[in-house]
Amino acid sequence: MELTDQPISVSKPTVAIAGAGGYVGRWFIHHFRHKYNIIALSRSKVKDNPYPEVTWKQVELYSISSTVEVLKGVDVAIYLVHSMNASTRLNQGSFEDTDLLLADNFSRAAHLNKVKQIIYLGGLLPKESGENLSRHLKSRLEVEQTLGARSAKLTAIRASIIVGPGGSSFDMIKNLVKNLPVLMCPQWTESLTQPISLRDTLDIIDTCVGNENVFGKAIEIGSPDVISYRKMLEVTAVELGKKRLVFSVPVFSLGLSKLWVGFFGEAPPQLVSPLVESLKHTLTVSEELKFREKPIAYLTYEESVREALSSDVALQLPSFHPLDKIKNTVRSIQRMPNPHGDSATWVAHRYNIWLPTFFKFWINGKMKESGEIVFYLLWSKKPMLQLTLIPDRSEENRQLFYISGGWLVQRFDHGWLEFRGVLDNRYIISAIHEFVPRLPWLIYVNTQAKIHLWVMNRFKKYLESRVN
Repeated sequence: MELTDQPISVSKPTVAIAGAGGYVGRWFIHHFRHKYNIIALSRSKVKDNPYPEVTWKQVELYSISSTVEVLKGVDVAIYLVHSMNASTRLNQGSFEDTDLLLADNFSRAAHLNKVKQIIYLGGLLPKESGENLSRHLKSRLEVEQTLGARSAKLTAIRASIIVGPGGSSFDMIKNLVKNLPVLMCPQWTESLTQPISLRDTLDIIDTCVGNENVFGKAIEIGSPDVISYRKMLEVTAVELGKKRLVFSVPVFSLGLSKLWVGFFGEAPPQLVSPLVESLKHTLTVSEELKFREKPIAYLTYEESVREALSSDVALQLPSFHPLDKIKNTVRSIQRMPNPHGDSATWVAHRYNIWLPTFFKFWINGKMKESGEIVFYLLWSKKPMLQLTLIPDRSEENRQLFYISGGWLVQRFDHGWLEFRGVLDNRYIISAIHEFVPRLPWLIYVNTQAKIHLWVMNRFKKYLESRVN
C-alpha cells in the first residue's frame, strides 16, 4: 500500500496523534512521518522507537493537566481514541460516558494550547429521518460535538468499515469467513454501507491536515460502492479462496449475533457489542457531506480486500515499557441529566450538602475554610473520607477535588473526584479517578463500590426532580 505525499514545506506542521498506537495511527505515522513533525501519544512510555523522526510522549488522557502538557506547540491534533479497554482494575461507567469525558479533556487541552484544528475519525450516521441511533453511533456523535465545542476547529471525518491490514472491523469479517464453512447471516447483514480502504482513508486525513476549507465541517467518506455486510462476507471469501455457503436467516437475535461475531470473528466483547448494534442501520455517504477537496481514485471493496490480504509492508512498531500500575485502582464515571442548567460548581457544592442529608442517621459532613470537605460516621471522630478542592485546576463548570484522606482510602496522593458540565451543560459528569480503596478487594467490590453507584443514582434523581 503506497501513498504519494504532497511536497514537504520548509516549515512542517506539528501534528499530535491521540491513539497513535492503534490501527489508523500506526499507518498514518508510517506514511507521513517525514511530512509532519509527529508527536505520537500513548499511555505507556516508549522503550524502543523505530522512527527517530517521530516523538513519542506519554499521556494520561483522563488527566487534563497531562493532556495539556503533551499538546504544547501542536498545530493539528488527530483524535483516534475509543475507550474500549479498561484502564483500572474496576471501571464503573459506560463506554459512552468515558468517551465523552476523554473528549472533553482533549477539547479543553487543545483550547488552552491554541491548537488550530482537531481531526476526529468517527462513524457514518444513518440517513433515515428520526431513526434512533445505536449507543455506539450516538457516542461517536457526542464525541464529535464535544471536540468541536471550543476554539480548535473540528474536522469530523465519518467513515464506515476501514479495510486494511490489521483493522479490527475487517479482521472480524476475515475471521468469520476463515472459521465458518457455512455463514448463517442475520437480518442486519442486509444493511447497506460504503466501506473504504485504509489507503484512501489516510489520503483523506492527510488532505484535511491544516486545510482551512474543512475547518468546522463534518465529512463523510466511503468508496462509491454501496454494499451489504452479507456481500462483504461473500467477496472476502472469494479473495481468500474459500468456498463458503452464505445465506440469510430471519430469526437471529442481536444477542446471539454478538456471541456469533465475537466467538468466530475472534474479537473481544467490548468491541463486538457496540459495533453489531450499529450494523442495523444503513450507513452510507450523504451527497451534501461527501469529501470534495480533491479527486480520489477510490478502491472498490474487492480491491481493498485484495490489498489488505496481500500487503507485505513491514510496519515497524514501537515497544513500550509496562505501565507502573497501582494495584486495585478504581474509576467510576456517571452522567447525570442537568435539566436546570446548573453549573458544576453548584452541583459539587449541592452534593456535599446532599450526601450527609441523605444519610442523616449515618453521615456528618464538614466544610473547612481551607477548602477541605470531611465526611464522618456519626459515632466516629475519625474522617471516613476527605476531599480537598484544587482552586487553580477548577472553574465554574469543572470542580476538582483530590481524595486526600479518610479511613476508606488506601492512598492519599493518587485519586481525585470531579464534577463537570458537558454537551452545553445538558449533563453533569461525576467521576472518581484512580481511587485506591482500603477495604479488601472482594469486600470493596461487593459493598462500597455498589453503594457508591446507588448513591450516585439517587443524587441523579434528586437533580432531575428538584424544583428551582
